[in-house]
Amino acid sequence: MAREQRGRPAVKLVESASAWAIPVLLMAILLHAWVRRVNVYDAFVEGAGEGFWLAVKVMPYLVGMFMALGVFRESGALEVLTRLFRPVLEPLGLKGELMPLMLIRPLSGSAAFGVTAELIRQYGPDSAIGRLAAVMQGSTDTTFYILTFYFGSVGIRRIRHSLLAGLAGDLAGFVASALVCRWFFGG
Repeated sequence: MAREQRGRPAVKLVESASAWAIPVLLMAILLHAWVRRVNVYDAFVEGAGEGFWLAVKVMPYLVGMFMALGVFRESGALEVLTRLFRPVLEPLGLKGELMPLMLIRPLSGSAAFGVTAELIRQYGPDSAIGRLAAVMQGSTDTTFYILTFYFGSVGIRRIRHSLLAGLAGDLAGFVASALVCRWFFGG
């Protein structure tokens, strides 16, 4: 009990610091702009306008990617790939139930989040599958989305090496997730 009371002021200090972090940062930015005589409102409006036109420019790439993802899922190709990769990845500690997450995660963050939520709902948050799904969700990225959005926004069309590097990073994240979960949680 005495230990809990000793730790409380530190917790309150951290909570107070975190509550003030964003307002202090915003004030520092405004103060810096004022010292440099930058018209913050005009700079904000100009940046927002550039962001809008960037979104318009990237939209066709995003629509194409989401259409391909929908066709991939609805055609049954996701299920076929799940069955195909299961014997290869299960010896690495990657359970077969997680294959849809591993195949969807590089394509779409929102679809992967839905798969993760479904796995956690079905198996429980403290199950081996629930834990591994949560760690995988946080340890990998949406490679195709990133390539579509960022490369499309600047007009890069040849993405071969970037795609291979991104997918290799995703695979490393999946395997590392399995190893870390095995190390921390056993099994």
